[in-house]
Amino acid sequence: MTWMIQLVFVAVVAVPIYFLIRRIKQIRRNILLGKDLDRSDRSGDRWKAMMLIAFGQKKMFKKPIPAFLHLLIYVGFLVINLEVLEFLIDGLFGTHRIFAPYLGAFYNVAMNIFECLALGVLISCIAFLIRRNVIKVSRFTKPEMKGWPAMDGNLILIIECVLMMAILKMNAADQVLQSRGVAGYVDTGHLMISSLMIPIFEHFSDGFLIFTERAAWWFHIIGIFTFAVYVTYSKHLHIFLAFPNTYYSNLAPKGKIQNMDAVTKEVKSMLGMPVEGGSEPPTEVGTFGAKDASDLSWKSLMEAYSCTECGRCTTECPANQTGKLLSPRKIMMDTRDRIEEIGAGQGEGKSLLGDFITKEEINACTSCNACTEACPINIDPLSIILEMKRYVAMEESGSPASWNSMFSNIETNFAPWKFSPTDRFNWAQDLNDKN
Repeated sequence: MTWMIQLVFVAVVAVPIYFLIRRIKQIRRNILLGKDLDRSDRSGDRWKAMMLIAFGQKKMFKKPIPAFLHLLIYVGFLVINLEVLEFLIDGLFGTHRIFAPYLGAFYNVAMNIFECLALGVLISCIAFLIRRNVIKVSRFTKPEMKGWPAMDGNLILIIECVLMMAILKMNAADQVLQSRGVAGYVDTGHLMISSLMIPIFEHFSDGFLIFTERAAWWFHIIGIFTFAVYVTYSKHLHIFLAFPNTYYSNLAPKGKIQNMDAVTKEVKSMLGMPVEGGSEPPTEVGTFGAKDASDLSWKSLMEAYSCTECGRCTTECPANQTGKLLSPRKIMMDTRDRIEEIGAGQGEGKSLLGDFITKEEINACTSCNACTEACPINIDPLSIILEMKRYVAMEESGSPASWNSMFSNIETNFAPWKFSPTDRFNWAQDLNDKN
């Protein structure tokens, strides 16, 4: 009988792992559909950014209360899942709490830490559910959060609550069985949190308690691996992608806009300046800017998958605050949806610009970088907006007339205003005449 249970366990673990690996490969392929971008420089600064921002959650603590609750969930996720290692060993070898006899008092300490964190995660998830659905924090009620995005956030929080309750329920039934000396249930010592639930279970029969404990154990195993697969389709993919995303952050000063290499080379060539890589024209004329998701860099596509949909970027956006259509969060969500379509071979005849994101949205952007500064994991919506603006201006000549006039003035007069460069300091001459 034991070997049959072990076989079922292997199947329960192997199936979601198969789908998880397949999904990871799909996401990787989709990200690599983007254009090449070199982010291999300054490795020391990149490691520092990753440790401070992704691991240390530095930006989250601009708002201490939600940051603390998020930290509880984050630490709980990392630490509690260490217990899954014991679950896996027990499932594979047909044992029960295999580490308990060997670790002794340390096992009891570890289990109490796990339970305290489980309680913290439970409280935090309930608090976040209240913020989303009762208090209705404004950034969670924006138009792009209707339907599936709102349901996704709630679903993850509910799943985490249920998983934490399963752990505590399993431990409570286990302790009752230990106290009765039931075979196979080794002494774990007193567990502070789950022991509060013992009065609920102590009047039930051994058979019912064993069923309850085993059901909770299986539920947790199935839940963890199902959750792992589900996360890859959810905004909570940032749990994993936050680390590479912050490592490959743009380390240039905020506000510095990267010139287009093709244009830079052309200008240098016209001015007789040395051009890196030679002055030979490219074998294939490229597209200026980006019309579709595949025209963006791989880093922009990684950012789309990394987006937490927290809405801090949209909250800080001055265009959005003044009622414009622009929402940096929507830009990232639309980019992710579009690259998913492209990766699946769907959406032929559609494009990111026009079918997902409108010109009105990107034209509202002031390039202030408030969205990038606000993002907890250094996502840069401006880079996507800028590439689409470049496409509209240089490929479609579709910028607003006032912008085209400004571009023309900059080209001919070296300033946005329509007057000769020789007249630029006339205002100072007027001051001298008055003096």
